[in-house]
Amino acid sequence: MFYKTTDPHGLKFNPLKALISPRPIGWISTVSTDGVENLAPYSFFNGVSDSPPMVMFCPFGTHAEGGDKDSLKNVHETGEFVCNMADWNLREEMNVSASSTARSVDEFDLAGLERAPSELVKPSRVKDSPAHFECRHVQTVTLPSTKPGGVNSLVIGEVIGIHIDERIIKDGLIDMAAYRPIARLGYFDYTVVDEVFTMPRPGKADPDTPQVMVKT
Repeated sequence: MFYKTTDPHGLKFNPLKALISPRPIGWISTVSTDGVENLAPYSFFNGVSDSPPMVMFCPFGTHAEGGDKDSLKNVHETGEFVCNMADWNLREEMNVSASSTARSVDEFDLAGLERAPSELVKPSRVKDSPAHFECRHVQTVTLPSTKPGGVNSLVIGEVIGIHIDERIIKDGLIDMAAYRPIARLGYFDYTVVDEVFTMPRPGKADPDTPQVMVKT
């Protein structure tokens, strides 16, 4: 089938998010200037660079009490956030933290999560998360929106510190069997990384070493 995105697709639900999958979940923790912490998951999240290391997440819409959503508001006011990676063991807590709540609500408490202090930024980390990226805000790009009144933002942060649980490190590598990150599919569906296959690039043994082409 083919359909123009400006026309009806004829399916039961919009297939876009189901097709762009799996999408890693950026579980973003921030803190307001009043000291209220916020924790919210974003499935439009990913790494965008490794030199320097940067990640992005995309908050959409506005808060029910008016103005930007808490994550976006807090990042703009403080310039900091933490991305806590969600794994299989934290799937239920992650889902609870996605609730629409008043600005005064702390999602750490709502989801029954224990917090841990960060090293370089003020927002707390989800203690039981297997990995955390401490980030400094770099730029927010305001994207076009086709929904009336919709605020569509892309937030980019530089990763200035990384925490890794020692239990997911094996032989100097991240052990996916121990890590088991979850990711969003379409609709209310998720997946968990339980199977991994290796496929080296031709002529490239080290996955983190740039391949140099030499003319002869």
